[in-house]
Amino acid sequence: MSPTATTNGTVVSDTKNHNIAPPTVKYGDVHISFDKLRQAHSITYPPRPRLEVPEYAPSASPGEVVEGLKRVGGVIVRGILSQEAIAQMEIDMRPYLEADVPWTASNDFFPPSTRRAFGLIGKSRTAALELIGNDLYQAVCEQFLTSKAYAWYGDRNEVGVSPPQVNNTIVFSVRPGDSFDQPLHRDDDIHYANRLCVNKYPEPPNSREYGIGFFVAGTKTTKANGATRFIPGSHLEDTTQPPDEKDAVYAELNPGDGFIMLSSCYHGGSKNTTTDEERLVFSCFMTRGYLRQEENQYLCVPLDVARSLPLRIQKLMGYAVSEVSPSDKALGDILPHGKAQ
Repeated sequence: MSPTATTNGTVVSDTKNHNIAPPTVKYGDVHISFDKLRQAHSITYPPRPRLEVPEYAPSASPGEVVEGLKRVGGVIVRGILSQEAIAQMEIDMRPYLEADVPWTASNDFFPPSTRRAFGLIGKSRTAALELIGNDLYQAVCEQFLTSKAYAWYGDRNEVGVSPPQVNNTIVFSVRPGDSFDQPLHRDDDIHYANRLCVNKYPEPPNSREYGIGFFVAGTKTTKANGATRFIPGSHLEDTTQPPDEKDAVYAELNPGDGFIMLSSCYHGGSKNTTTDEERLVFSCFMTRGYLRQEENQYLCVPLDVARSLPLRIQKLMGYAVSEVSPSDKALGDILPHGKAQ
């Protein structure tokens, strides 16, 4: 039973901002924090339903993929990138992977044997165009992450539109050896997301999410070599409900397959239990245009590289303004090459 539907209880606060008191539930005139409520009333949650992960061809319409994401939270698109694109991205990024060192920021997030490289747009033109710029992925992001505001200026009502922007780009090399399961987590924690439980995904779909991830396999990805595991349906839950490993499934992929996932889903990288297999995966997350990027594209992509990219990719990086007015007229002052094309 969700805290939002506890017998005789009504949610009166739903925030986990570090500077504000924790969420509370009101019982009559008494406010009780969720932490104390769990201890005192032993809140239990209903069993999660077993949901099948939808699979699509790269020719699927954005609407089909959006419906699958609304229902399950993650979908697989088989063959979304060509083998040529995968091979070129590996050529571009392999030197950066081999130059990486074991993660020391925490002892339970990345295994010592895992290698990472960031800032793909500045290091691989193929990644910028084929991964980040993938038409299907970006069309899906537009439906979930485009923000609109309706403002009055005197007697004139204007619609402001803020399109999605890149949040981060990473390539992972999950290797055998000193490896372990990453704790299940939600990536939208980075933006202090707070949600209430819903039985059905709300309409319009751009009202709930803070980000959408895109993972493309560079090598065959299996449960044994560390495939991403995630909890289908966890995007519909409130942010106070903890993950449970028994509910997780593995996103097993062939090279070129893509896994698209709402960042409100519990997920985590997995232990590579093989002796000789590398799990190579290229990833991108998009977020809302008005949120701070986890990976600052203005700093991590050299200006000369940004200038060389198509206008569409520049806008995805954040070289754009909200469309509250004819914004393209102003883009010459914002774009890295100084003029709109």
